[in-house]
Amino acid sequence: MIEYLARHPNAANLLMAAIMILGLASIPTLSRETFPDIASDTVRMTVVYPGAAASEVEDAICRRIEDALEGITDLDEITCEASEGLATATAVMVEGAQIARFLDDVKSEIDTIDDFPEQAEIPLVEETGRTDSVISVAVTGPTDPVALKAYAENLKARMTALDGIARVTIGGFSEHQIRIEVPVTRLRQYGLSANAIAEAVARNTVQSPVGRLEGGAEEFLLRVDERGTTVDDLRDIVVVSGSAGAAIELGEIAAISERFERDEEKITFNGKRAAMLNVEKTRDQDILDVLGRVETFVAEEQRRMPPGLSLTLTQDRASIVADRLDMLVRNGLQGLALVFGVLWLFFSLRYSFWVAMGLPVSFLGALFVLPLADISLNMISLVGLLIGVGLLMDDAIVIAENVAARLHRGAPPMRAAIEGVREVGPGIMSSFATTILVFGSLAFIGGDLGQILRVLPIVLIVVLSVSLVEAFLILPNHLGHSLEHMRRGDAMPRFRAVFERRFEALREKVFGPVLDAAIAWRYFTVGLVLMLLVLAVAMPAGGHLKFVGFPSVDGDIVEARILLPQGTPLGHTERLVERMTKALSRVNDRFAQDQPDGQSLVQNVTVIFGENPDAGESGPHVARVIADLLGAETRGTALDDVRNAWREETGAPTDVISLKFTEPVIGPAGRPIDIRLTGEDLAQLKAASLELREWLGAFDGVTDLGDDLRPGKREYRLKLKDSAGSLGIDARTLADQVRAAFQGITVDEFTEGLEHYEVDLRLTGTDRDGPEDLANMIILTPSGAEVPL
Repeated sequence: MIEYLARHPNAANLLMAAIMILGLASIPTLSRETFPDIASDTVRMTVVYPGAAASEVEDAICRRIEDALEGITDLDEITCEASEGLATATAVMVEGAQIARFLDDVKSEIDTIDDFPEQAEIPLVEETGRTDSVISVAVTGPTDPVALKAYAENLKARMTALDGIARVTIGGFSEHQIRIEVPVTRLRQYGLSANAIAEAVARNTVQSPVGRLEGGAEEFLLRVDERGTTVDDLRDIVVVSGSAGAAIELGEIAAISERFERDEEKITFNGKRAAMLNVEKTRDQDILDVLGRVETFVAEEQRRMPPGLSLTLTQDRASIVADRLDMLVRNGLQGLALVFGVLWLFFSLRYSFWVAMGLPVSFLGALFVLPLADISLNMISLVGLLIGVGLLMDDAIVIAENVAARLHRGAPPMRAAIEGVREVGPGIMSSFATTILVFGSLAFIGGDLGQILRVLPIVLIVVLSVSLVEAFLILPNHLGHSLEHMRRGDAMPRFRAVFERRFEALREKVFGPVLDAAIAWRYFTVGLVLMLLVLAVAMPAGGHLKFVGFPSVDGDIVEARILLPQGTPLGHTERLVERMTKALSRVNDRFAQDQPDGQSLVQNVTVIFGENPDAGESGPHVARVIADLLGAETRGTALDDVRNAWREETGAPTDVISLKFTEPVIGPAGRPIDIRLTGEDLAQLKAASLELREWLGAFDGVTDLGDDLRPGKREYRLKLKDSAGSLGIDARTLADQVRAAFQGITVDEFTEGLEHYEVDLRLTGTDRDGPEDLANMIILTPSGAEVPL
């Protein structure tokens, strides 16, 4: 085969052309991302239990979930985190099982649980990691949150209609409500309870089909349509009717407003109230294609946007992919150019060209095969290609040198090419097998890290396999024809002639004597090698060579995650956030002179209240401050320096449980060290946790220590007196009336346009903000009598 293709140039050239055409055609099908996809092995279950303490959530939700799932097939581990009003359970599948079947098994077992509390919402069961964040769009302008949300919903609908955008979520708002707030004085005046008013509103907000009229020339459907979908509709509802025909409307005894449920769920962007459109992609989508569509959409919207509105791209997790891919591609091209230049120093221009051509041919052939193996164009696969540069050039140089040597010994050009390739074939195949054995071991690493690293040997095997085809079937023909031109007497460039003379002198006068001395002083040479070996072992053992599970990628986003004690009011959190944004401004001023063209280091500042991914809690006591920095390719300051300076400028605020300065993780996520303590006694666990944190904190470089066993809010527990039964009051009556007054009761839910609304009824804010309001509450008996709580 080698001789046949070497003597038939058309066949060799057609094979080369086919490989290159297939590779070029497959490039558009390659998806781009930072790291390879990690197959999901986790199912998350979320159950909302409004108003319940963490201990109650653990007993009523977590234990039932754990008992239901402990026997399912392919379950590796299950954990459940209980916090105020929320249970979050995570089921981890054994490696190698099928996630679709595992998800179905989990859903089936959760559906069989029939003893959840009545107030608990329907469990949400979902596979984690199905989408990846791409970028966010900050919408600012309207000061009215309701108008801002309405505009954001309109943008979301038009954005999701675009091809290639999988999911868009809106951040910065809680449930959209029409809230009915009733003063305690009005309840006492008319002898009503919050429950009674809620029932009256529910009876008068009905939208239901009730039948049809048949016969005659046309058939009609019948529907009762009395649903109140606006504040004005609800004001006109009659809640109290007298026997003489007098009526009291809801608007006369209650304040009705359109708002959002929780004040703490809000986002500010550069100091302005904002709606955040978070764009996500599925695993099979190209992250840069999605980014391009979003950028085009935002640019078109800005041209026709009404005055006072602004759209800004922020929290960009996609541009870093383009930067890193461009850097790796640029390095690959530079390596190819250097290899060609070095070859030209020793061989003719034509000869060097065909030797170097093995690199693009092998790469293009590999790019055709990689999509078939479900491998994307990412940092790991590109690193594999770059490693292949050196391996491919080693083989090509060995072949080229052996062929040239045969020509110098008098062999005809084509015969020199054929026999030269055949002679080094066993050695090259041995080198190929050695490379496969060395790098192939990466394919057997387990876990998320293994799923990423196994891409490297696959890419190398593909590239090297294609290179063998090129080296043995295509290259001999081109080398044979190049040698023909060399034999015809092509003049050697003067520069190459001078270089060869000086290289010969270097080999004979410098390298030769050093080699002779190493052989003469063989014991010294062996001792020197052993010393270097001991030094290589001592470097990591002594801590001078650090070890990390996966190298971090210097991104463009840094954030601070705030966790205050539960029960902290929103105002206190806002003051701490203001302190941190001022500290960030000082950091920006400190590094201003290091940035090119006088650009600001901090481009945008986003504050997300009511959210902290590390704490796993929501409420007014948590927040995130996110800074968008200049791109890593542009700025003159490392992200670690920015983070450390921000920590230094902020200082140590009081009453803070945790203040963590971090960045969104790119690649395999997770804490550097995660230690799990187990036990039955919570007080003992907390003491052990504090002791362990103190010990770990004594090590240099350890920062952002924290634990997830934290005290919740204090609570009042209500119990019935023995005389309550004689008044007709039982525990359910007490719970229903107190819940309606202080937690609120959902009267109705409906969808209007693009938004979902709740109609919620509760006491006014001033009647439920302290213990004295609880003490002054009146409970209505079944007969209508009022009894102090």
